[in-house]
Amino acid sequence: MKRLLGLIVAFALSGPAMAAELGDDGLHKADWMRDTFKDLREDLEEANSEGKRLMLIFEQRGCIYCTEMHEDVFPRENIHSYLMDNYFVVQMNLHGDTEVVDFDGEVLTEKSAARKWGILFTPTMLFLPQEVGENVPAPRAAVATMPGAFGGGTTIDMLTWVNEERYALDGDEDFQRYHARRIQERNNGSTD
Repeated sequence: MKRLLGLIVAFALSGPAMAAELGDDGLHKADWMRDTFKDLREDLEEANSEGKRLMLIFEQRGCIYCTEMHEDVFPRENIHSYLMDNYFVVQMNLHGDTEVVDFDGEVLTEKSAARKWGILFTPTMLFLPQEVGENVPAPRAAVATMPGAFGGGTTIDMLTWVNEERYALDGDEDFQRYHARRIQERNNGSTD
């Protein structure tokens, strides 16, 4: 019995971080998400002051793909810690009525922002640069967009690719080539 209890405890401690809880709005609430006034210029300024990248994530109540990400992908230790250390994440509700101030100054609801920005799938993650020009809406400023649920490898590769500003490097390694290289490295056991 002691051995069984020991195995259960060891298994529990070796597992991923806790999955996010559901909030009153039906959306997952993770400890790496920020509760802000959704003024994107202010959020960007705060992210920059912390040395983090601003990421917007659109989700919706009952989204099975959001649940998959929050239960199977985001809690993985390497992804959870990478989000905590490197990202300032603001959650948006695809059908929400909370006011958002876009980078271009337009004030609109979350659902109006989703329509304006062409957000069709949940989850969708928009990754923003450290500087956004005047009169530029969020999706036009974004350095990358990740629409839909992806596995752990693709997710950590996108987070890393954006955080390391690989989108701005000269050369032939766009995200797909970077991701293919990282898959090969993982398959060869030379990286996480």
